[in-house]
Amino acid sequence: MKDPAAGVVCSFLPPAAVVHVAPLLAAYELHVRIARPRRTKLGDHRPPAVGRTAHRISINSNLNPYAFLTTLLHEVAHAATWERHRPRRRVRPHGPEWKREFEAILEPVVGAGVLPDEVAAALARSMRNPAAATCSDRGLALALARYDEPPAGRVRVEDLVEGTFFRIESGQAFRADRQVRTRRKCFECGTGREYRVHGLVFVEPLGEEPAVVATTARPRRRKPSKRRRRAGFGAWFR
Repeated sequence: MKDPAAGVVCSFLPPAAVVHVAPLLAAYELHVRIARPRRTKLGDHRPPAVGRTAHRISINSNLNPYAFLTTLLHEVAHAATWERHRPRRRVRPHGPEWKREFEAILEPVVGAGVLPDEVAAALARSMRNPAAATCSDRGLALALARYDEPPAGRVRVEDLVEGTFFRIESGQAFRADRQVRTRRKCFECGTGREYRVHGLVFVEPLGEEPAVVATTARPRRRKPSKRRRRAGFGAWFR
């Protein structure tokens, strides 16, 4: 990576991983940009533009060090795939060629013992058949999410005392009930509907039960199954 911003990029990585990642970055011409947070993606890769030689990679600035590392290696694998197979024009973005490159790049870092056990284990499982996006690999996304910094005034659902009222980003309010494996049984204020909210979701705790605002009657719809209501919270992570 022949880029004066290399030091800035390394500052976002877990310190113990820098010694393993720096040689990898030096092996390719990369321009890595730290991007403002985006809801639709964690990072991306673009091959060299016409007349240029550097690959362009962008990574969201709000990722925790382990999520930043995983995303960076994901995008570097795209650069490695492009360099190895550029005479061929039909290589799929996340096809077998990219999967082999990602595994080859990831394996030394995972085996170096510089990652928390749960992150290393999730990455080791992911290497067997990596997903096109980190958030598509549920186990990996959850392992990485444990190292996110909580937003101001928010706590994880798993840390709430049973009976606590809380609000999610959409404005819906709930009462926390007992923990059911990785999720928390919760009841929506006003409707009493039961939901299963993942314990790692950040929510706003409320001091008392919120007042329910009356709404105009809507046409009656078929009540969604518990599975659907549970799935509605399944994509809370990036």
